[in-house]
Amino acid sequence: MENTLTVSHLTKTYKDFTLDDVSFQVPRGSICGLIGENGAGKTTAISAMLNIITPDSGDIRILDMDYREDEKKIKQRVGVVLDELNQIPHLYCKDIDTIMKKIYSSWDSRLFFQYLEKFKLPQKKKVKELSKGMNVKLNFAVALSHNAEFLILDEATSGLDPVMRDDILQLLQEFVLDENHSVLLSTHITSDLDKIADYIIFMHEGNIQFIKSKEDIENNYGVLQCRNDFFEALSPDDYCAYIKEEYSVKVLVHHKQELLRHFQDLVIERASIEDIMLFYIKGVII
Repeated sequence: MENTLTVSHLTKTYKDFTLDDVSFQVPRGSICGLIGENGAGKTTAISAMLNIITPDSGDIRILDMDYREDEKKIKQRVGVVLDELNQIPHLYCKDIDTIMKKIYSSWDSRLFFQYLEKFKLPQKKKVKELSKGMNVKLNFAVALSHNAEFLILDEATSGLDPVMRDDILQLLQEFVLDENHSVLLSTHITSDLDKIADYIIFMHEGNIQFIKSKEDIENNYGVLQCRNDFFEALSPDDYCAYIKEEYSVKVLVHHKQELLRHFQDLVIERASIEDIMLFYIKGVII
């Protein structure tokens, strides 16, 4: 399968943090969710992709180009929405069009103004007067108006109300429908990824802990709450993590159908992306 993004053995060391030999891919035509707690390394990895920081080692290829040698070409074909990224504050929303058409060779003014209308962004309002949510919508309008093939989004939906967030998620799904466009979405709102992600990449303390397809998670993973004696009778092959509570054990299983064949009365709940993240951070990993 062709990849839009390939990150290989990426390492960056700071005084109190190391992004440690990180490798992952974003297949073309997919939405990949990048999750992890604050300080896990998600923003560091994205900053390296955008050549904002220089990694100590490793390689990054975006749209089959080297992220350093071909940076200008890449940025013509990539849309970016970062947390706290704002446009020039004293400009009116409509003036963004004038600026961006000088930056992007494929800038589409008609599409930009369509997004302003869709997102209910007043053309004659200054950027500095916009709320955080409106700023996020403006950044999305820019990212989607120059015919980008790949969207890199870092906590981009965190300032949106649930209705607008749902609209953006629908836009992202439409964006990848032709199977030539791709999205990397770093977010703390894991319920968004439950709705739209094709793959989940989980980072913890600078390391990749978990890369799975959404289909694999839905079909095979589940959460079992059981008594201690039942847990002790389970084989370690039956689960991948557990959290001991006062009177019971919560267990993350990764072959739920097989377990249900052996124990037909078991109740195994659906494992959400947030469940998996909490098991890997707070639980005991097998």
